[in-house]
Amino acid sequence: MSLSTPISRAYAAAVAYAVIIGFSFIFVKFALRSTDPVGLLAHRFTVSFAAANLLALMGWGKFRMSGPGFIKLLPIAVFYPSLFFVFQAFGLSRLPSSEAGIIQAAIPIMTMVLAALLIKEHATGWQKLCILMSVGGVSFIVVMSGQQTGTGTAKLTGYILILLSAFSSAVYNVMARKLTQTYRVAEMTYIMMGIGFVVFNAISLSQHAVRGTLADYFEPFADMRFVISILYLGLLSSLLTSYLTNYALSHIQASQMSVFINLSVLVTISAGILVLRETLAWHHFAGAVLILGGVIGVNVRGNRYKKRHFRT
Repeated sequence: MSLSTPISRAYAAAVAYAVIIGFSFIFVKFALRSTDPVGLLAHRFTVSFAAANLLALMGWGKFRMSGPGFIKLLPIAVFYPSLFFVFQAFGLSRLPSSEAGIIQAAIPIMTMVLAALLIKEHATGWQKLCILMSVGGVSFIVVMSGQQTGTGTAKLTGYILILLSAFSSAVYNVMARKLTQTYRVAEMTYIMMGIGFVVFNAISLSQHAVRGTLADYFEPFADMRFVISILYLGLLSSLLTSYLTNYALSHIQASQMSVFINLSVLVTISAGILVLRETLAWHHFAGAVLILGGVIGVNVRGNRYKKRHFRT
């Protein structure tokens, strides 16, 4: 594909975004071998915020953030990155990355439902049918996994946490719809990385203080695999993907972009099988077909949807 036109570059950015997000689950699993979910998040956003500050000093973006502006962005930062990554990290500590990736394919569907409920953007009858198909795929995976393996509360909790992570992302998508028209992407990204840095480091340091293990805070960095993972998650999966998404959305519709979100699911599944040697049962593939089929069906008929779209 030639990259000589803005549209082709937008699709290239969307594909790059999907690949980065798809592999991020693998790096989360690697990092969790050296630290707990809270420690992972603290180090991840330390790297992200440090990089954001460095870029700002180098002239990256002009910040016009005021006190009222910060307050307006605070609610969306609660859902993303705070709740989104908390639920994701704890969910991945209980589930294979491939299964978690399949469940998070429901993000665009949840976004569409919340958009209809909160800001009255309604789907067509065909899109509602596709929504039900994707939700059915998620439910099928959860039910069949429990029946086949007799999983107890640990794995069930993992499914619930990943679903809550997906829901947090969907809430952020809807809330950020209007804010992206007012604030620059650099400003929003900087504030969200900063809030993630403060929140997760405060929690992690408090836990270490209570346990009397403050000296162990930087211990995970002795593992080179952790260092590589945290750099990937902090620099690529947190910072870079924000800009790839923004560039793509400046040239293609958000409904089209959501297809690429689910391309990341296929990347996650493939990476989990090839890199982590995870295995999937037939019901995982069947559920994935239902989820992805529903999402693609929604977006193929996107031209019949009202031309008000959301950042996904």
